[in-house]
Amino acid sequence: MGRIFLLSLVAALNPVLVGASTVMLLLPNPKRLMLGYLLGALMTSITLGLVIVSALKGSSSVSTTQNTINPAVDLALGAILLAAAVILGTGRDKRIAERRRARKGPKEEKGPPRWQQALSKGSARTTFVVGALLTLPGGSYLAGLNEIEKQNLSTTATVLTVIGFNLVMLILLELPLLGYTFAPDWTPGAVERAKAWAGRNGHKAAVIALAVLGGALVVKGIAELVS
Repeated sequence: MGRIFLLSLVAALNPVLVGASTVMLLLPNPKRLMLGYLLGALMTSITLGLVIVSALKGSSSVSTTQNTINPAVDLALGAILLAAAVILGTGRDKRIAERRRARKGPKEEKGPPRWQQALSKGSARTTFVVGALLTLPGGSYLAGLNEIEKQNLSTTATVLTVIGFNLVMLILLELPLLGYTFAPDWTPGAVERAKAWAGRNGHKAAVIALAVLGGALVVKGIAELVS
C-alpha cells in the first residue's frame, strides 16, 4: 500500500492540475470554481480507474508478467523523475523555453491554453466540464491502478482504494476547498502566504521532491531485479 500512496502523490503533481488550481485561486469565487472542477475530475478519474482495474483483473497476462513489469515500471518512473529534477535543478527548462520562444518569434506567441481561457470565465459548470475532460489517466495513475489490482482486494476494498487514490491525487484542489469551508476568514491570507512561499522556494522544493521520489523508485526497482 505504501507504493500506491507514493504513486498517488506523484500523480498529484500533474502540471495541468497544478496550473488549474493556481488559475482558479486567482479568480473571484475560487471555492465554487474549484468545487466544480473537483466534481468533474472525480467523476472521470474514479470511473476510468474502476474500469481499468476491472480490466486488469480479467487479464491473464498481468499475473504472468508482473515480476518483470514491476521493476521496469519503478525504474522507468524513477528515471523520469530524476531527469525532471536534473532539468529543473540546472535551469535547463528555462533555457529550453527561451529557445522555443526565440524560434517562434513574437508574432507566433500563443495565448493561454483553451482550458485556462475556459476557467477564466468563472463558471462552476465550466470548471466541472474542464475537470472532467482534463483528468485523464497519466503514467503514475496507471501504475497505481496496477498496484491496486495486484493487492487481490475484495470488490469493496478495491473501490475504496481507487477512491482513496483519487482523493490524494486531487489534494491540491481539496485542501483549499476545506480551508474555504471551515476557515473562510483565515484561508485567503493563507493562500496568499502559500503563493508567496512558492514564489520564493517552489523551484527548490520541486527539485528536492522529484529527486527523493525518483531515487526511491530506482532503488526499489533495482532491489526487485536482484532479489
